Amino acid sequence: MNILLWHVHGSWTTSFVHGKHRYLVPATPDRGPYGLGRARTYTWPESAAEVSPEQLRDAEVDVVILQRPEEVDLAAEWLGRRPGRDLPAIYVEHNTPKDGQVPHSRHPMADRDDLLIAHVTAFNELFWDTGSTRTTVVDHGIVAPAVAYTGELDRLAVVINEPVRRWRVTGTDLLPRFAEIAPLDVFGLKVAGLAAHLGLPADRLTSHDDVPQHRMHAELARRRAYLHLCRWTSLGLSLIEAMSMGMPVVALASTEAVMAVPPDAGALSTRVDDLLAAAGRFVAEPEQARRAGVQARAAARERYGLDRFLADWDRLLEEEVCG
Repeated sequence: MNILLWHVHGSWTTSFVHGKHRYLVPATPDRGPYGLGRARTYTWPESAAEVSPEQLRDAEVDVVILQRPEEVDLAAEWLGRRPGRDLPAIYVEHNTPKDGQVPHSRHPMADRDDLLIAHVTAFNELFWDTGSTRTTVVDHGIVAPAVAYTGELDRLAVVINEPVRRWRVTGTDLLPRFAEIAPLDVFGLKVAGLAAHLGLPADRLTSHDDVPQHRMHAELARRRAYLHLCRWTSLGLSLIEAMSMGMPVVALASTEAVMAVPPDAGALSTRVDDLLAAAGRFVAEPEQARRAGVQARAAARERYGLDRFLADWDRLLEEEVCG
């Protein structure tokens, strides 16, 4: 199939474009949010091709993958065809509600008969009110990292995008407590200067800003354990990637993390003191960390493998496009 989709979430899109189809990814001269084009820090196959808005007018498109409400009108403008009416459309919902109305949050695509909403977690589907719009869940899948856990450094790794702006959502406010246990390495977008913002000495938190994925994976694998402190999110793909490498996990038992992290893969709790104690044990006992990491790797590869993810999407696409 020829699939139109915007490059919105790098990790998810990386998995999606590894399928057997042709992926048309809009690119504009400014490389803005609606024309980002191919990824720069992720490895994508050649079947993901950049197209300009002008080229889309005459492009053969079998289905549109929507990820933001405004893409409905944008796709209609660029294609000259209305998604959901003139060609099939699937809206992928990556996020939990952020409108402050939980559990009454109405999805922007609620009560529509012209598309299907595909949630990336069952937690998302549970908390969004989509009215009469059809929904399904396609659990995440990842391209397995090419590196394996060593845990040689008695440091804790975290991956957060925009930790200052998102703050309590991403658990940024909790980082100083974990920095007392072991030095932190924080990877992600807009993490530069985070130690100063938190009032931490530079030797307790090191920022690694916008590191290419393969390099980030190599560095994560050397740290003793992975911290996942998000209070309210869908399910961080970096968490699954860390588990898939064999990293033990210290995670808040909130959102879909409770389904992703089995008890023997690390520590999962809503009590921060319990997580601090677990992080301390992993730092002090590398062999215990390694054993938990083995379980984390097995769980991640069984549930979030790329083959399962792509097979699920192929079935869904065939149902929606071919009927």
